[in-house]
Amino acid sequence: MPGRYASIEVGPPAEPGRSRPRRFAATADKLVESPAPDVEVVADLLGYSVRTRPDRQAVGWRETIRLHTEEKQVKKMVNGEETTETKKWTYYEMSDYKYMTYKQLGEMVADVASALVETGHSRSTIFNIYASTSAHWQVMANACATQGITFATAYDNLGEEGLNHSLNEPGVYGMFTNAALLPVVAGVIASTPTVKVLIYDGATSDVKPAVLESLKKADIKLFHWDEFVALGRKSPHPANKPSKDDVACIMYTSGSTGAPKGVEITNRQITAVVGGALSLVHEFITPDARFIAYLPLSHIFEMAVEFLLLYVGIVIGYGSVKTLTDTSMRNCMGDMRAFQPTIMVGVPTVWEQIRKGILAKVSAGPKFRSSLFHGALSAKRGTRPLPVFGRALGGVLDAVVFKAVKQATGGRLKYAINGGAGISRDTQNFLRLTLTDTLIQGWGLTESCALSCILPPAIVQTGPVGVPVPCVEIQLRDFEEAGYKADGSGKDAGGLQQGEICLRGPSIFKGYFKRPDLTKEVIDEDGWFMTGDIGQWNRDGTLSIIDRKKNLVKLAGGEYVALERLESIYKSCNLVSNICVHADPSASRPMAIIVPHEQHLRSALTANPQLVGGKSIDSLDWATDVCANDKVKKHVLEECLATGRGAGLKPLEMLQTVLLAAEEWTPQNGMLTPAQKLQRKSILQSFGSDIKKVYP
Repeated sequence: MPGRYASIEVGPPAEPGRSRPRRFAATADKLVESPAPDVEVVADLLGYSVRTRPDRQAVGWRETIRLHTEEKQVKKMVNGEETTETKKWTYYEMSDYKYMTYKQLGEMVADVASALVETGHSRSTIFNIYASTSAHWQVMANACATQGITFATAYDNLGEEGLNHSLNEPGVYGMFTNAALLPVVAGVIASTPTVKVLIYDGATSDVKPAVLESLKKADIKLFHWDEFVALGRKSPHPANKPSKDDVACIMYTSGSTGAPKGVEITNRQITAVVGGALSLVHEFITPDARFIAYLPLSHIFEMAVEFLLLYVGIVIGYGSVKTLTDTSMRNCMGDMRAFQPTIMVGVPTVWEQIRKGILAKVSAGPKFRSSLFHGALSAKRGTRPLPVFGRALGGVLDAVVFKAVKQATGGRLKYAINGGAGISRDTQNFLRLTLTDTLIQGWGLTESCALSCILPPAIVQTGPVGVPVPCVEIQLRDFEEAGYKADGSGKDAGGLQQGEICLRGPSIFKGYFKRPDLTKEVIDEDGWFMTGDIGQWNRDGTLSIIDRKKNLVKLAGGEYVALERLESIYKSCNLVSNICVHADPSASRPMAIIVPHEQHLRSALTANPQLVGGKSIDSLDWATDVCANDKVKKHVLEECLATGRGAGLKPLEMLQTVLLAAEEWTPQNGMLTPAQKLQRKSILQSFGSDIKKVYP
């Protein structure tokens, strides 16, 4: 008999090359389409909380009081000579959190929706949100939803080329942005003739007069946020409810290969994923819950989570990556300590940064504190199986040793949710032991409206991404080229079903915007969306992601290696900040280009000065004396190999050699997409000549 959180097979016997579909056991008879019968479209989600809990806090935000600029003298070696540079750092002084109730939020949404209608927006027009995550972003999205206006998203770190594409392909009529992004908008407005309305928030005084002048000269209506809200309040219009299958949002993927694709997300998809997710995580949705929002709302994961939380009536506190911790603050706390969240979501990069940041701070302190921390970590890890004494000792260690770690996130964090991709077992265990008892793993894609699987709090294990969300069913299909068989007969499968993951259900998209050719490639005649990810059904009914089709490379010995899987494992090495694993078909093993974690590598070189000729690390040039140093590269390789062995990698998955990148990878230098994914082609082109010297 399946357990409460198991998945079970449904439907007729499996066809050749395919597994039987599996569904969440408790709702196997019918896939969930919404959280409640009267919730049919996106506007109903917030509308429910506005009606039922009008006086509860809905959203919180902080205002910038002052920016502090500080200059520091930094010594570095250039061509063997010591030079001193003056660098400027910006620090933030912020207000306390200010709040808006659900009633007030609903009123602002109605005002903005009316202003949209008043300025010519309708169901036949498309609106674009090109802004950082904030309460205003969410207001604008909900305002569009109440009028049946499709909104498209654009990452706030897009440059002019990417923004141009996201405005011109859908023929955007109006857009919302921030004052800080107006220079980018001004750079493309002449080449985006369909844009007629532009709304921005933030301080007008922060915008250069020349930028405002160029926008005023364009054939557009320019509004500050406050003006736009006032316009709608003065000229009210009734709501114009869309249908379930109307497109609510066109969400552009980050485009790691070619131009970004616009994923059409319907009202039905969003209400289905909210209903499905709520079935699995309802136990931690309590009235006192507090959620910190800082990930891009232009990413489906953050948007879906916030729609869910607005429906259940939780207060959302908006922050930013720059102000999240105390590091960049002056005369105030960072967002997490100021807001004190009980729920936090993150992607693998965020959790790795948190883990390495904690360890770096511990290593930089007195030796006895470092020994105490690591001893407590080992003790707590060892006591987990003991139901009474283990919990008691764990509580003591939390109160005495890990208190400072917990205080960094406000001291009240109960649940951490990982999405976007899997994180390493080491990082999952570390976060559970030091930061929060419950780390919930999720998996999904933009095309599946963020969530396809969740590992509920009741299932405490590392590795799987969870069970099917009740709004989807999952099928595996043979990928014979790499030896994956949906019937469990694959080599080294141990009888477990393996294959490409295919999804179907009300939360799955129906197509790419204006790209029927691409849609046909990934959705078959039966409505199954072929994800390109390789999965495995475990014996307990959970699903694990074990490979990805497009990043599988066959080595000289005829066996495949999965680049993304190896990257997720090696990234847990303390000396690694970012990594791109590369495999040549003529090689017997892969290699990697690594952006080293500067603080951890500096500590390692201070402890092992022989690697840099006995010199002080502060006297070295980072690029020539550290990253190009063969002894340093060998040391980083050895640490990576130790991480690989600890994760149980096969010999053919162990790195052959590494190169170290002196410059951080960012969307601005073309090494990452706006969603922080690797631009693999750009990285390999940039390091091409160096790779040829050492590999294969």
